[in-house]
Amino acid sequence: MIKLENIGITFHPGTPDENQALKNINLKINKGDFITVIGSNGAGKSTLYNVISGNLFPTTGTITLETSEGIKDITKQKEYKRSRYIGRIFQNPLLGTAGKMSLEDNMTIASKKGFKGLKISLNSKTRAMFKEQLSVLGMGLENRLNDNVELFSGGQRQALTLLMAVMSKPEILLLDEHTAALDPTNAAIIMELTKRFAKEYNLTVMMVTHNMQHALDFGNRLIMMDAGEIIYDADEKEKSTLTMETLIAKFKSIKNKSLTSDQMLLQ
Repeated sequence: MIKLENIGITFHPGTPDENQALKNINLKINKGDFITVIGSNGAGKSTLYNVISGNLFPTTGTITLETSEGIKDITKQKEYKRSRYIGRIFQNPLLGTAGKMSLEDNMTIASKKGFKGLKISLNSKTRAMFKEQLSVLGMGLENRLNDNVELFSGGQRQALTLLMAVMSKPEILLLDEHTAALDPTNAAIIMELTKRFAKEYNLTVMMVTHNMQHALDFGNRLIMMDAGEIIYDADEKEKSTLTMETLIAKFKSIKNKSLTSDQMLLQ
């Protein structure tokens, strides 16, 4: 469980460029939640992720994380320390893997993520385990352990990034438009793997998406953001009744704006 209380962040305070990017964010993310996050450009989605991951520190408020070691205040904890508990996958499929390293070396590092005294040890047992895990992707990567990852396609690299994130057993996995740069076929594969891993490993997931149908079809909660605020939080029961039309109508009624679906989903 991760809890954000009264989170605010202001860029360039006291200057003509002052911008309140997040305003009084209160959000409780329960273990096993799969939350889809939508909102127009500038709504604060990426800033929210940056605050949760530790890339940015909030101006106000606190962030607590419940782990197997107890409840931790991580408000001012640096990103590299939070990476033990928080995984993040970006839109660019090249960012989640080390292209100049072999597949088996990438997986070795991922399997040891978060542990002190990192020791990379490859043996026949480890390789067999990696092959078994990679076979789940259905891309033949289990036969390419010695190939450098830069030789793989974007879809293969994003699937590998997702698998390695799952291997590290994060308390929460942040998906930042992780299929937006892929062709429709590979995007569909990644989404199905996301759904499968979330269920099999009881992952806690937040997924920013500009695909309205994905926002409706995946997960048990839906959050809508606008101008740095969470303006709507639909639980599983309410989310199951939503359609694209009712969701757009909900946005208009809350903000009293006339937006088309395309305008609402602009990046």
